[in-house]
Amino acid sequence: MATAIAGGLTRGGVVGAADMAAYDVSAEAGAAFARATGVACAQQPGEAFAEAECLLLAVKPQKAEEAVRSLPRRRREGLVISIAAGIPLARLQEWFATDRLIRVMPNTPLLVGQGATVYARGPGATAADGATCAQIFGSLGLCREVPESWIDAVTALSGSGPAYVFEMVQALVDAGVAVGLPADLALDLTVQTVAGAAEMLRQKQGTPDALRKAVTSPGGTTAAGLAVLQSADFRDLMRRTVRAACERSAELGRAPR
Repeated sequence: MATAIAGGLTRGGVVGAADMAAYDVSAEAGAAFARATGVACAQQPGEAFAEAECLLLAVKPQKAEEAVRSLPRRRREGLVISIAAGIPLARLQEWFATDRLIRVMPNTPLLVGQGATVYARGPGATAADGATCAQIFGSLGLCREVPESWIDAVTALSGSGPAYVFEMVQALVDAGVAVGLPADLALDLTVQTVAGAAEMLRQKQGTPDALRKAVTSPGGTTAAGLAVLQSADFRDLMRRTVRAACERSAELGRAPR
């Protein structure tokens, strides 16, 4: 994620590589980051971090507190942005001793510039800070501001959502193979179908329900397939899927780290 973010910032001309600095506890990971982005990755967090106008915490949540504690004392009341999953603003405020914080929930398509990201501002983060965050993550896809109370729901929908799509794609590929298609052709057709359907929605050619009705002729092949989904109560299945992920996200946010 850090590599994708830094790359998006440099490619979009938002921030130059020379104006960023990074630190990773893994020298190997740090070297790979530097090669991919052109951003220097330090051996130790030092002067650049103490003076940074904006600090982005992009670590695994179970390593987040350790990473924060290892940073030098900051001499500037800069903005802190965290993409560490499940860590609430209140805990970040305790660790960083500041309320100028933004909590971000991106998803993995950010890696290809098609992310769906939301952010929630802490009490000390200004509208200008929010605009900075939106500029960073907007360079890599959709970015919207939400109340922190929505983060668990967002995690369940768009954060975990790519996995649901991948599962659906694999199921369609398997189904295509079962009716006689080669696996590679079934995959190519499915991926293009998903991408094309998403693009129709992106262009606002209609609501999901309206577009579904437009492609469904009474008594036709699509209607026959949809009848199976309806008999399985597909929409309720998706509601239960997202609710389970939402409840788990809330549990993880409450758990001590």
